[in-house]
Amino acid sequence: MHPQQYGDFYAELNNGIRMPLLGLGVYDMYGLEAETAIHHALEIGYRLIDTATMYGNEVEVGNAIRQFSVSRNELFVTTKVNDVDQGYDQTLRAFEASQRMLNCGHIDLYLIHWPIKNKRLDTWRALERLYTDGLVRAIGVANYMIPFLDELLPITAIQPVVNQVEFSPYLFLQDLLARCQKEKIVLQAYTPLVRGERFNDLKLQGLAQKYGKTPAQIILRWALQLGISTIPKSINPKRLKENFDVFDFSISDEDMAFMATFNEGYRVVPDPMSIF
Repeated sequence: MHPQQYGDFYAELNNGIRMPLLGLGVYDMYGLEAETAIHHALEIGYRLIDTATMYGNEVEVGNAIRQFSVSRNELFVTTKVNDVDQGYDQTLRAFEASQRMLNCGHIDLYLIHWPIKNKRLDTWRALERLYTDGLVRAIGVANYMIPFLDELLPITAIQPVVNQVEFSPYLFLQDLLARCQKEKIVLQAYTPLVRGERFNDLKLQGLAQKYGKTPAQIILRWALQLGISTIPKSINPKRLKENFDVFDFSISDEDMAFMATFNEGYRVVPDPMSIF
């Protein structure tokens, strides 16, 4: 597979740069396992790699990228400021540390990982500084529910380009999606496959059979057609290929509407509103 198979499945961020809608999340990958998975993903055609300081694998992400024979400008690399590093000065230092760990040229997107009380606004000011100084190509947030956006957006000098949250057909946050679309913020889904916990749902299996695809492929295609960026995680070469093989079919409008009824409020990660 090759990057051109992405076709039109890029998002133009609100600052004008382009980001692949489908990428690889590398949460809970370590050491050689992480490097090998990223190398397989890049060979398959993935061009978006999402990591975070909290994941403890920025070094491995950088190693895999440097070892792969593709122009750095073809790749889109995201990392995130750790919760314990939030605050204005601390965030600036954390970004420098991430740059050293990744050692892969520029960072494309830098996110606030969680909206930490009493620190998140100062952290955002630091991200704006990094962007204004030309040290990062884009800045955004993660785990920002509507109340956090309500707090942030009126005071921003620079608009977030991405809001990365837990999102799937079984956690279909329509109000948040609509708000992000209104604000020209790309919603990015992590744990989009619900860690496989809903693959046995008969409704989903019926669609998989209808389209001759797997449950995972149906969910990922659903997200792409909604304009949602999605970053499924896998270390298995077969699964990596399966998750990328979603560009040769489309889900009908009727079935997209049917999938909108799957919502159960089903979470595999704690609700940010319950923590912060």
